[in-house]
Amino acid sequence: MIEGLFQPMHLLVILAVALFFVGPTKLPELGKGIGEGIRNFKAGLKEGEREIEKQ
Repeated sequence: MIEGLFQPMHLLVILAVALFFVGPTKLPELGKGIGEGIRNFKAGLKEGEREIEKQ
């Protein structure tokens, strides 16, 4: 089900729906927040791996 989600046409539809619900002024803020969340999640994973290696 998820394998076909990242096709270009599907991404355009998802973007259009997000634009409709959030609005054009809030969309950049939403993208920034999602990007920061992903970066923090990856940093947390790396930190967890370092703690496991120390033990």
